Amino acid sequence: MKRLVLLCLLLIVPWGVSASDEKTVLSVELMWELKRLGAPVISPNGDHIVAPVTRFDMDTDRGHTQLYLFNPDGSVQRPLTAEGMRASEATFSPDGSTLAFISQRHDDEAGQIYLLPMDSPGEAKRLTQVPTGVYGLKWAGEHLYFIARIWPEKNWDEMKEQISKERSSNVSAHKWTALPFSHFDHWIDENRQAHVFRIPAEGGDVEPVTQKFGIELPRSSQSRASYDVDPSGTWIAFTSDSKQDGVDPEIDIFLGRIGSDRAENITEDNPGPDSNPMFSPNGQILAYTRQVIPGFYADTSNIVLFDMERRTHREITGEWDRSASGLVWTPDSQGFFGSIDDAATVRVYHINARNGQVRAVTGETNFGGLAIANNGTLVGTNESFLYPPRLVRIDPQSGATTRLDTFNDEILANVDFGTYESVTYEGYNGQEIQMWVHYPPGFDADKKYPLFLLIHGGPHNAISNGFHWRWNAQTFASWGYVTAWHNFHGSSGFGQAFTDSINPDWKTAPYADTIAAAEWFKEQPWIDTERMVAGGASYGGYLSSILLGKEHPFNALLIHAAVYNMYSQMSADFAVHSVRFGNYWDNPDIYKSISPHYFAENFNTPALIIHGQLDYRVPVGQGFELFRTLQSRGVESRMIYFPDENHWILKPNNSVYWYNEVKDWVTRFAEPGGQ
Repeated sequence: MKRLVLLCLLLIVPWGVSASDEKTVLSVELMWELKRLGAPVISPNGDHIVAPVTRFDMDTDRGHTQLYLFNPDGSVQRPLTAEGMRASEATFSPDGSTLAFISQRHDDEAGQIYLLPMDSPGEAKRLTQVPTGVYGLKWAGEHLYFIARIWPEKNWDEMKEQISKERSSNVSAHKWTALPFSHFDHWIDENRQAHVFRIPAEGGDVEPVTQKFGIELPRSSQSRASYDVDPSGTWIAFTSDSKQDGVDPEIDIFLGRIGSDRAENITEDNPGPDSNPMFSPNGQILAYTRQVIPGFYADTSNIVLFDMERRTHREITGEWDRSASGLVWTPDSQGFFGSIDDAATVRVYHINARNGQVRAVTGETNFGGLAIANNGTLVGTNESFLYPPRLVRIDPQSGATTRLDTFNDEILANVDFGTYESVTYEGYNGQEIQMWVHYPPGFDADKKYPLFLLIHGGPHNAISNGFHWRWNAQTFASWGYVTAWHNFHGSSGFGQAFTDSINPDWKTAPYADTIAAAEWFKEQPWIDTERMVAGGASYGGYLSSILLGKEHPFNALLIHAAVYNMYSQMSADFAVHSVRFGNYWDNPDIYKSISPHYFAENFNTPALIIHGQLDYRVPVGQGFELFRTLQSRGVESRMIYFPDENHWILKPNNSVYWYNEVKDWVTRFAEPGGQ
């Protein structure tokens, strides 16, 4: 057994509490006072950095996002946009003199592009009046590019009339003749398509780009990562579903000359998804990420380079057992920096574009939102279990960071977060499993504490060293629990074989890893084996439901947004296993062997069930099926239903309620605190 003690103690304070006052803990109420800093952008010359910062108002139950301006030396931190006006997707002009962003102001009925001068005083001016709204903003050459979901047979005036008609209609019905019908928390109108458009930066007519090709962006989801434009504004590369049957998408990269009516599928030979097109700064190379296994979203993503002149593809990371993500080209077009999920930490890596060699830049905490200037200034966000995302400048050689913001320092000046460490234990088939262990403030190893074992979702999403807003281990620990996240078989960041080891058998290895984690804790002198609870969400809810029907040491379970019935999960926007292993009528044995509802005759553990009506990834019926089953069997259970939440609990007051209900439940079955 190996241990790595990472951080010991961070002290911090709520509004109105001075450093000399009593210490506090990271309560859910305090957590919602924190400002949330998003991914930054940096001007081409490196002089200006802009990042979105969101604060939440408990009285109105709403968030307010402003764009803030920073300097690379940390001497400037001031708002660029007014409070109360939504602002997002900041993008600098190629010369850095103007900032474009999306906002909804005054009489805007949807988000529009606004331009703000950076080299002289001035107000932001609206550039577009697109009735459908815009998103996915980029700036290349003399044009701004964006995505809009349109009715392809209508002009802008007709679209405006259509939107007005739908808003005033008393008919609430949706109608589909094909998939997809939803994505996470919203319905998809099959009569609309997502396309890239452009408009001159000086103003003028909006010009269709991808619509001319007759090829739409993927229906389920699109963002600025769905396309890229070369620096000269000549070429566009974008993703699209080449199968276009809506059932089993095959995402490919299409390349077309802007203004023409033809785009070429340059990845049709690969049956897996090809994503994230990125032109090099010199315009000579188009990079993209390739996965080769259809239906396996956690298949390793490798970087492929497409030579624009030679029309050749070259994979450069095939020998690296990590997925390439969060990539930015280096200014010399010779490589990339990326935020890489690597053994329970998201680290910055440099990847050489010539030979694929990789070099870890940063160490033990999470980094993301990378942006780089032409002079090589690299910025991003940095976070850990003990502090929310901060804006930092990153030395690309040493990984040393310089913090550029001061958000939340006053609030966090006197909070006792407790401590955490990384441990390993022997799991399924004797393989090593990494686990994060969080100790409550004031932890005394001579006492015995209850355990709250958290089971992450995905299943292919490892818990890494970052600040989790929805399931914050430090908040759970502040109640008086030793809290833990174990990265069981199937978790990302530990290599392809480990991640894929649970397909199609979702049950066996992760269940064994969970029981082994509990056994590890039973051996610790500071754990009270009579006070142990566990729970998780999504796949974590699935695995918690598996625990319901099998032997385990937990007094009670928390089951949020659980995949409970693998058959009725077909009503979701994503059908588990169907693409890769067949539907339940093709291969019923798989579904029968792993679906928690088949083990209902063994259910006898008290369980708190939570689900949201707007959850289309795991539809709400899953939660009610499980609750009815427990009630029918006479098992103590409680159902909490959120009519206005999706797969996650996102509204401030609902989140506070959620945490307090969870606290009430676990304390009933495992008294908190050291004894």
